[in-house]
Amino acid sequence: MTDARPVRVCVDAAGGDYAPTAVLEGVVRALADDAELEVLLIGPSDVVVPFADAHDRVTAHPARQVIGMDEHPAAAVRTKKDSSIVVGCQLVRDGAAEGFFSAGSTGACMAAAMLLMGRIHGVSRPAIAAVIPTATTPTVLLDVGANADCKPEHLVAFAHMGRAYAQVVLDVTEPTVGLLNIGEEPTKGSLLAIEAHGLMQVQTPDFSGNVEGRDVMTGAVDVVVTDGFTGNVSLKLLEGTSRVLLSQVKDAMTSSFTARLAAGVVAPSLRRLKARLDPDTYGGAPLLGVRGVCIIGHGSSSSDAVAAGIRVAAQAIRGGLTERIAEAVAPTVL
Repeated sequence: MTDARPVRVCVDAAGGDYAPTAVLEGVVRALADDAELEVLLIGPSDVVVPFADAHDRVTAHPARQVIGMDEHPAAAVRTKKDSSIVVGCQLVRDGAAEGFFSAGSTGACMAAAMLLMGRIHGVSRPAIAAVIPTATTPTVLLDVGANADCKPEHLVAFAHMGRAYAQVVLDVTEPTVGLLNIGEEPTKGSLLAIEAHGLMQVQTPDFSGNVEGRDVMTGAVDVVVTDGFTGNVSLKLLEGTSRVLLSQVKDAMTSSFTARLAAGVVAPSLRRLKARLDPDTYGGAPLLGVRGVCIIGHGSSSSDAVAAGIRVAAQAIRGGLTERIAEAVAPTVL
């Protein structure tokens, strides 16, 4: 567990499909849950200034520009210097805050964080992680989209970063690691997987070997490592499957009078299940490997998701996530 020391988190008020309303509501909830949290709110002045004036522990940082979801991330970061994403990453770089949350463009958040915060020494490829609900305790899956093409040594670094995140955010003392593959044997899979397996056997603490896709949601290991292409496909498949299953359960529970009576009995259990499977519960995906905490929310983030994302950012800061990653990758500098 981490101590509740004061922390400052930048929040992008202009990011997401439901901004600024969902973002502002999420900030209110996060502040209510954490008496030691301060928020640096970034966005249009007519939004952030009145909100900051009306709420303690909120400081407004007006930004005149917004990076759209359809813009080229790197080009937008270079040209829109006064955008909410760029300003937020600058504030972290300059030490005004220790973390940044945005539900805006994932690509722009990645580009701005890498350009302005910079990479941790020893990390050549920052990775995006996702917390996956399982039958037991949640699992960290990475990379889920930052690096479509990887080298074996990149996957080793992902393993170290994923372990650090599981320790800080999921409170797992000694996280186990599995390499996502098409079979459990060390000789299975692509050349990338075979070479990565050999390196991870030597360089990764608590390496459990290969795990298959069916094992991701069983809780077989605490951290599942793969390249960004495979990880993103896996994540989207899991999200789509959970939505379909929940929809089918809802349809079945409302299909007849008898089913509706039964639904009233099991409704509390179903709500708990929905909360476990809902991405909003986990607040967003951390970009691991940059010098500062960066949490990227879904574009469709609700106020609950925003609040959870801010809470996760604060927890990662208090747990020294950046420092733990730096320490973990130091012996395997790429």
